[in-house]
Amino acid sequence: MSLNDLYTEKQVEVIKTLNRNDWKLMINYGAVRSGKTVIDNDIFLLEIDRVRDLANKLGVSEPMYILAGYSSKSIQNNVLQELSNKYGIEFKFDKHNSFKLNNVKVVQTFTGSISGLGAIRGMTAFGAYINEASLANELVFDEIKKRCSAPNARIICDTNPDQPQHWLKKNYIDNKDPDAGIVSYHFILDDNTFLPEDYVKHEKAGTPKGMFYDRDILGLWVSGEGMVYQDFDKKHSAVDVAPEGLEYYVGVDWGYEHKGSIVVLGDDRQGNTYLVEEHTKQHQEIDYWVKVAKGIQQRYGRNIRYYADSARPEHVQRFIREGLHTINADKNIMAGIESVAKLIKTGHFYYVKSGIQEFLDEIYQYIWDEKKGVPVKDEDHAMDALRYAYYTKHNRKPVSIMRR
Repeated sequence: MSLNDLYTEKQVEVIKTLNRNDWKLMINYGAVRSGKTVIDNDIFLLEIDRVRDLANKLGVSEPMYILAGYSSKSIQNNVLQELSNKYGIEFKFDKHNSFKLNNVKVVQTFTGSISGLGAIRGMTAFGAYINEASLANELVFDEIKKRCSAPNARIICDTNPDQPQHWLKKNYIDNKDPDAGIVSYHFILDDNTFLPEDYVKHEKAGTPKGMFYDRDILGLWVSGEGMVYQDFDKKHSAVDVAPEGLEYYVGVDWGYEHKGSIVVLGDDRQGNTYLVEEHTKQHQEIDYWVKVAKGIQQRYGRNIRYYADSARPEHVQRFIREGLHTINADKNIMAGIESVAKLIKTGHFYYVKSGIQEFLDEIYQYIWDEKKGVPVKDEDHAMDALRYAYYTKHNRKPVSIMRR
């Protein structure tokens, strides 16, 4: 069996780089589901064997290696569980969440916050694997590089692209100085020739045009421009009334000086989502929003859920005391926007014309900040409430659930 039976052409190109000695940092970046994490997971095991051989020559009984990711959950899901499923490896963790492979001590650290420094400070590592590198705190990433000071230590990374001014791209991927010892490989969705053809076709057709298509399908480091929801079609999405039998839920964006917004969404069994009510107002106290929320509860049922902005915990607690089933929303901006954008792109989003207030004005003014790579923070209150509700319900487990 040859490498081409096990890996794609792009993956083979990457794995052959392991035989070279002219690099210290490898970054595999690009499209979602393009095969970059799969190859990095296998390279991680090969690097562990290389470290063991290197340590034997140096007389080091237990060399250390860093396994880094945004969080414990992301390392488990993206790396450890995948390797366990593929190769039957059973990881046995010590009290510090480290484990051994081939008598190499693998130390886990989490790059999502500056606290990740604590797990690796002072250590001398023979290498590192950084999963989801663009999500890493830059100081933690830099510390990992410094810790990999053993002879012939190497670092491998994988990441999806971000905005083009991101430090990982500017400082590392774009660094062509041979003395820097950096190699990088760009993956596009079509590189993964093991994916079913219908999956690739559906992903291309269902991915919103503009930034999301460029990043998710073509693996490009681009910023958005123009409207965030470029595929929104006012005529297609407008309905006079919503169908019966919807599953209703609510998004809440708090406000006072800036407008606040509460939106009611309803899902049918065909994958469609309807915006059936929107309440957007400025200069209203919490008593007003409680009254709005209780009116919604009376119309749609006592058990309806409210996915709320966690920025005002005292308001969340007030809702709970009032008997409203309130949940802290997952506020991941880019993932949330992409989930709503896909809903719109695929023609599954509708709004009830008589139920909206500011929605149409907002969606056409909801534009990208090209320098920051996120939407301009202005007149986005219904947009935020919509995102909180739809993304939290459909894509993530709630951050926290609170009851009376």
